[in-house]
Amino acid sequence: MTITQRDRRALMLAVPAIAVILIYAATSPKQTVVVAPRGSNESVASMTQRLAGMRQSVARVPGKEALLKQVSAELTEREKNLIVADTAAQATEQLLQIVRTIARSQGPAVELRSVELGQPKSFGDAYGEVTVSMTTECKVDQLVNLMSDISARKELVATRDLRVSAANPKEKTVSARLTFAALVPKKLVPQKKDSF
Repeated sequence: MTITQRDRRALMLAVPAIAVILIYAATSPKQTVVVAPRGSNESVASMTQRLAGMRQSVARVPGKEALLKQVSAELTEREKNLIVADTAAQATEQLLQIVRTIARSQGPAVELRSVELGQPKSFGDAYGEVTVSMTTECKVDQLVNLMSDISARKELVATRDLRVSAANPKEKTVSARLTFAALVPKKLVPQKKDSF
């Protein structure tokens, strides 16, 4: 293959032109071009608005962390009032002792007749519940004082169920069946097995 005179002239002009272009490209300042993702029709104004919203969200994080610390501290303080035991049976026995102590402290003492210990069950997602049911015959004011003293305890104990009927009209007594419940840690509640 032979190179013609015309091709030589073209090469002589092309080589210096390519050299000048390469020198210019190497020495010119670099410019960054921002390209929107494919399929995105967002304008600069909407992107700026979205960025401002993200900055506001980030600015709220310290406040949310402080609130989380405060709520966690309150939860820890309240959970100190759970009945803590190694087993659900021990927790139920503690509840029974609390109720008996308060019944004896009433003036005159409230006599507890029959006592039933309930099965532990879940109370929400984080706790368990143990119950004790009992019957008694006493005056109305004694019953009210018993329930009031139970709810005033530091432990998370409350009256769950109450059934009252007249017992002795001459002595103005009532027959009552009460169910007391206390919150316990979730680990004391037996897990139900899924059956297929």
